[in-house]
Amino acid sequence: MPSLRDLELRHLVALDAVATEGTFAKAAVRLGYTQSAVSQQIAGLERLVGDKLFDRPGGPRPVEITPLGKLVLGHARDLIQRVDATGDAIERYRNGETGRVDVGTFQSVSNVLLPAIVKRLRAEFPNVDIRLFEAEDDLSLDQKVLDGELDVAFIVGTRTGELETAVLLDDHFVLVTPAGELPAGPVRTESLDARPFVGYPSGSCQYNIETGLRDQGAAPTFVFRTMDNGAVTAMVRAGMGWAVMPLMALDVDDRSIDLHSLVPPVPPRQVCGAWRRDRTLSPIAARLVEIALDVGQTHERRPLAS
Repeated sequence: MPSLRDLELRHLVALDAVATEGTFAKAAVRLGYTQSAVSQQIAGLERLVGDKLFDRPGGPRPVEITPLGKLVLGHARDLIQRVDATGDAIERYRNGETGRVDVGTFQSVSNVLLPAIVKRLRAEFPNVDIRLFEAEDDLSLDQKVLDGELDVAFIVGTRTGELETAVLLDDHFVLVTPAGELPAGPVRTESLDARPFVGYPSGSCQYNIETGLRDQGAAPTFVFRTMDNGAVTAMVRAGMGWAVMPLMALDVDDRSIDLHSLVPPVPPRQVCGAWRRDRTLSPIAARLVEIALDVGQTHERRPLAS
């Protein structure tokens, strides 16, 4: 007896159509086949199961399903229903009606960009399951993307190799001082050398700051380090020291601090979206990237006037 692993869905569809319509001719009309094609499907299925599935009285009289046919028909309809459900699930997935997206982020992105991104994504896909993971050091997000724990992550700087990146915006660095401590306007970068400073403990952002300052002949003395943007500005406000921070990490309407451009400037950090180069993004994840690029362009703040 041939193996049922040779069974094809078209065999089961023909069986269901004949059982429902009662004749091969009506089943053919329902399926859009020729009557001979339906007969061939049923004959092929009968060879696979090793016995008759229909008694054929001949003439215009309807066929009658055999006991074996009833058994096979029950399973056939279950399988057809599952295939149809799978097709429906695939269609809903492609339309973004279902699915989950895991997103990595860091503090300033969480505060400034993500609310707008999430709001727009939910408006388009109300049933989407969004999971957010925030890291103190955005560099640690790289590995989570590579390990498959995150679909997309927001990071600082472009990458090569296994990660694909897209630049969302250039986030410019400014000098932060207590309100009124310096005259309005730009500050020479080299004048910051050896001054007390508040900054971040580590990560790509702090690396960009210290490298940019050092390239311009400035090596401040860091008297306090914290990952909390609010804590940095609070210590500046309290007179602990000045700080160089990205604009996206600051409340530009805070009147207790002043923001100054630097001359020459510290090169801006690039806020990027990242995902695995060899991994196909889901429709929802791909749309999230598109929205993030649009939101990034909307939120990019230009350097302060010199």
